[in-house]
Amino acid sequence: MGHPVRHPVARVLSSVLLVLVLAVCSQDRASGDAPAATAAQRQAADSGASVATPVHMALVKRGGLAVTVSGPGRTDALDVQKVRAPFAGTLQSLRVVIGDRVQGGEEIGAVVSQTSQAALAGAMVMQREAKTAMQRSDAARAIQLAKQGLVQTALLAPRAGVVISRGASQGDLLSPGDSIISIASASSIVFIAHITQSDLSRIRPGQQAVIDAPGRSGGANGVVHGLLPADTSTLSVPVRIDLRPTGAAVPIGLFGTAHIVVGEQTNASIVPAAAILRDDVNGTSRVAVVDGGGRVHWTLVSVGVQQGDSVQIVSPLLAAGTRVIVSGQVGLPDSSHVVESTKDSSAITPERSAPVVP
Repeated sequence: MGHPVRHPVARVLSSVLLVLVLAVCSQDRASGDAPAATAAQRQAADSGASVATPVHMALVKRGGLAVTVSGPGRTDALDVQKVRAPFAGTLQSLRVVIGDRVQGGEEIGAVVSQTSQAALAGAMVMQREAKTAMQRSDAARAIQLAKQGLVQTALLAPRAGVVISRGASQGDLLSPGDSIISIASASSIVFIAHITQSDLSRIRPGQQAVIDAPGRSGGANGVVHGLLPADTSTLSVPVRIDLRPTGAAVPIGLFGTAHIVVGEQTNASIVPAAAILRDDVNGTSRVAVVDGGGRVHWTLVSVGVQQGDSVQIVSPLLAAGTRVIVSGQVGLPDSSHVVESTKDSSAITPERSAPVVP
């Protein structure tokens, strides 16, 4: 008995039914997996997992900080010597300019007497106007005699120091006693700091001081010598600070700020200045403290003295080793999860470092 022959339409219907069955099976499998994925997501959300914010942190330290009183001022010279013209004449030469250092007895220029200079100038005029051999001979003899009688005096530095001003230039006519240059004795250069009257009770002779001047690397060291007459126009008192001798010349009139050490705060809780965020409106300061689980806790703090980049936290008492955020803390909500950043912290500018004063 032979196999029945299917009609072409029947074959097409069979293929369509097969495709529909496969599609329904695939949809059932997909719908069966969906609840499992949604449950995993809900479990992750319920566990409180969050992405940690990278920040830079530092540790609270215990140590001592210097208590300072600061005030603006400038360098000045207590001993200034002037080199003057010994007689009426012409400044023939001057070898120094403002800022040059000179040694005691060093020749710095020369002055020619006006009378002898005039005699030489007259003899040279005779030579230019000579017509005959006799006149030329007389003029040559007059020039020779004028040169022999030329009165020239060397100018010598009275002592070692720094040239701080010039009153004449080469070729100028001078009268007796005219100031040519002024030399400040190298050992007499001091810094005069203006300290407010409210801080004077803490200033004592012999206290150490550091002078910071814009544009100069490092600070100059000095010692408080004493108080000068008060400046009634600024309600401050000038304080003389004797500078310690160094190899580099200190110019006169250099502006800067003196930081005088008047005491020391021992066993203080110290954090970097970048860790403190200050609210200028409310006058409060905050520190982002990080607990052992990496959570942020914003803490209101009272600050004390500051020495360089180190600031004292007066209250609350932060234990040594406590982690505080020094970069990346601005805008972080309380209880945020943070982690130490792998970026180089030296290349990051602090977002806001509040100035702190004693």
